[in-house]
Amino acid sequence: MAQIKFGTDGWRAVIAEDFTFNNVARVSQATADYWKSEIGNRKSEIVGRELKAVIGYDRRFLSDAFAKCAAEVFAANDYHVVLTPEPTPTPSVSYAVKHLGAVGGVMITASHNPPVFNGFKLKSHYGGSSDSATCQVIEGFLDRNPVRTLKLADAIKAKQVVVKDVRPAHYAALKKLVDFKLIAKSKLRFAHEALFGVGAGCFEQLLAGTTCKVTTLNGAHDPLFGGINPEPIEKNYARSQAFLRKHPHDICLVTDGDADRVGGMDGRGNYLSTHQLICLLLHHLAINRAGKGRMIKALTTTSMVDKMCAAYGLPLVETGVGFKYICAEMLKGDVLLGAEESGGIGFPGHIPERDGIAAGLMLLEMLATERVSVNKLVARLEKEFGPHRYGRIDTHFPLEKRGALMEFLKNNPPAKLLRSPLADVKSYDGVKYVAADSSWLMLRGSGTEPILRIYAEAKTEADVKKLLKLGVALTQKV
Repeated sequence: MAQIKFGTDGWRAVIAEDFTFNNVARVSQATADYWKSEIGNRKSEIVGRELKAVIGYDRRFLSDAFAKCAAEVFAANDYHVVLTPEPTPTPSVSYAVKHLGAVGGVMITASHNPPVFNGFKLKSHYGGSSDSATCQVIEGFLDRNPVRTLKLADAIKAKQVVVKDVRPAHYAALKKLVDFKLIAKSKLRFAHEALFGVGAGCFEQLLAGTTCKVTTLNGAHDPLFGGINPEPIEKNYARSQAFLRKHPHDICLVTDGDADRVGGMDGRGNYLSTHQLICLLLHHLAINRAGKGRMIKALTTTSMVDKMCAAYGLPLVETGVGFKYICAEMLKGDVLLGAEESGGIGFPGHIPERDGIAAGLMLLEMLATERVSVNKLVARLEKEFGPHRYGRIDTHFPLEKRGALMEFLKNNPPAKLLRSPLADVKSYDGVKYVAADSSWLMLRGSGTEPILRIYAEAKTEADVKKLLKLGVALTQKV
């Protein structure tokens, strides 16, 4: 029996190696058993709810078949199952869980991982990623009971499974979240780099009949994602950059494989980092919208956010890496924005979940409000808060040595980073060194693979390279 372990966001594995129908059925049975036990648990927040689960899937190889396999297990365990009829964005599934009053949801996706992977993302009743404690409990339910299954055709006939498109309700909620009338009359010309993922066509559908002109790039259904990993990072933008140089737009929005994260380029294909997008949205919400509340950021996110919060008088909360930690803070309320370095952005009054489509629409609202180019907006922020350059490298590092490395880093911090004395060491998720000039270096292991991520931020690209080099040198000390 393959070991099933949940990582930063769900369980992911290589298709046909560990990600098999048998293992999807096992984890579906464990999840069904857990949610059923919670309904009978007096302290649980889902007491008295109907046994209902929402199941969606992305465009990966066999995702539809894996979703049907999960639906057959939930149906056999007396759940009412809402199954999406076609590949669907993760935030649409998350919204449906909350909107339909389900006990939870399953999204078959490996998000931005290479095409050989697939995954099983768990959504809790509040419409966000299940926390680590829940995932651990579900791991404990594995193989307690034999897998029960009911053929999909029979489950549909018995009305245990309903095949339903959950996107329209999500899109309707998005139109209320932003100033949709303002966007609709803005005459914005923007491109959407879909990275061959489920977000393809979503902005065209949302903005049909408005004055906006949408050009979808790389929207074909290709389980191999055109030979890239569908992650919103610059090296995956080559095709759309070439197109934008010849055909300029106002902005290019990017969504990842399951459309829960956002990236961007300016209208001519120049890269906009996720950090820049987060800062632009923070400025828009705090200044243009006069919003209040806590800013929640993962600790790998730019320190420009810290400076902006200080200037705007906003409380700042820093969390570990993984949107489930931001989700936990969002559930407490009084939040203006939740964001992480990888492009996961969540908004209050919506779902406590990253939503790449919502973030894209909010960026369009910002451009419709400001009526100046995105480059001018970035330049304005840099003039006020200083330049912030960022870099990350992923290096192979043995899992068995990771604990010793983290211990060494924590106990042997450098006296300074480049020319600035060390001001702080944070070690609650990896180890992060912060200098007095706000530059920083962080080392952290992947939740699921023998990979060590090294992150750095400084005022110049040259200094970022030096910090990353220092990070690599530190890994060789163990």
